[in-house]
Amino acid sequence: MKDTSSLTDNFVKEILQSKFSEFPGHVLAKAKECLLDYLGVAFSGAKIQKEKELQITHFVECVDGCHVIGTPKPVPMNMAALLNGISAHVIELDDGHRIGMLHLGAPIISALLAVAEKEKISSNAFIRGIVVGYEVAIRLACCVQPGHKLKGYHATGTCGTVGAAMGVAAALYFDEGQMKSTLSAAATSAAGLLEMIEGDTEMKPYNAGRAAMDGLTAAYLGMARFKAPDDALGGNRGFLKVMTDELKLDYLTDFSGDKYMIEGIYLKPYAACRHCHPSIEAALHIRQQEGFDLSKVEEIQVNTYKLAVSGHNHTDIIGVNSAKMSIPYSLAVALITGRAGLDEYTDEYISNNEILSVTEKVKVSAVDGLTELCPQKRVAIVTVKTSNGDYYDQVDYPKGEPENPLSQEELEEKFRGLAMYGGLAKEECDEVIAEIAKEDFSLSNIMRFVSKSTRN
Repeated sequence: MKDTSSLTDNFVKEILQSKFSEFPGHVLAKAKECLLDYLGVAFSGAKIQKEKELQITHFVECVDGCHVIGTPKPVPMNMAALLNGISAHVIELDDGHRIGMLHLGAPIISALLAVAEKEKISSNAFIRGIVVGYEVAIRLACCVQPGHKLKGYHATGTCGTVGAAMGVAAALYFDEGQMKSTLSAAATSAAGLLEMIEGDTEMKPYNAGRAAMDGLTAAYLGMARFKAPDDALGGNRGFLKVMTDELKLDYLTDFSGDKYMIEGIYLKPYAACRHCHPSIEAALHIRQQEGFDLSKVEEIQVNTYKLAVSGHNHTDIIGVNSAKMSIPYSLAVALITGRAGLDEYTDEYISNNEILSVTEKVKVSAVDGLTELCPQKRVAIVTVKTSNGDYYDQVDYPKGEPENPLSQEELEEKFRGLAMYGGLAKEECDEVIAEIAKEDFSLSNIMRFVSKSTRN
């Protein structure tokens, strides 16, 4: 008999295989790293977003609702997913995937956190949701990139919606029919424009928050078994046809091997767009080179890959969000201060004349050979010309990539710094770290810290 299964059917069947029911220890550890990293960036982002979020929650208070990090009122679960997703992306320190060109934790874990509180799911179910959500979002993004980005789509918003939905579906142990319905609803909900990163806009994090909210909604439609079309992904007017002009279908069809997509994510040490990180790291290396004198800098050349240039080569810094997207500013602030954290992307620094002067000396160019290496490598070659001679550094894999990972100590240090900025005491940070490290950690204990952070 002829197999009439669609691409969507087969993809759902692969996600339901035993590989996604029990995970090896290193995959469990990676999912826990993602959770810890998410909480840190969300705590700090919530502080930055507090006034805006209070305005939003003022009209949607819900007695039996879910907690939003950084606000005192419980809200409906979809609103909690939205606001936590925004908080988890606003400081540009959330995790991501270089080939898929998207952020994962902000949409996926935000949706799961709301479900965990509402449905009282187990920690094992929560971890399953993270691993499956990341798997789906990354595979889908890798399938449509780079054409997806070139058409103007923000994969965090589009593929993140589908990942969030399928993560929730996995955490709630949906059957095949429910999963197909969920995937279909998420695919038609998927949205996100890269125009949201232009200038000093504050709308980019909304793409992540909306993906969490709409992914969560799609999962509940799936739970109710809304009948799905035959092939929401591969149909003539399906997700793939609409979202890109070039496909890498192996990402959706080849599940051979023992690797999980979550193993390929990066964790960010610098509070800027990931395209800025190779240049930041090169600047940090150069300032440590013998004989380097900042006062004698005349010109700075950055050679990198094509996708890093457009939208990231501006030297006119018109606000904090503009600075976070700028390779010239990010390189300059790292070269001058030796840091590129939250503090270095504040009004105090972006109005500093010395930093702005160096920013204007930076020229960013795309090089064919480096473009050909992307996305397997995102390379930046930085040459700083001074009156004393030239200083050079090349970064192939910036800190946080799987080839150059953060250590456990560095991850914990990052979490403490961000969570303490967001209102937790050091002792409370240590309790969160210890709780997540447990084999069977308590989600209710983690929610207790989320609740506590809302009272600060």
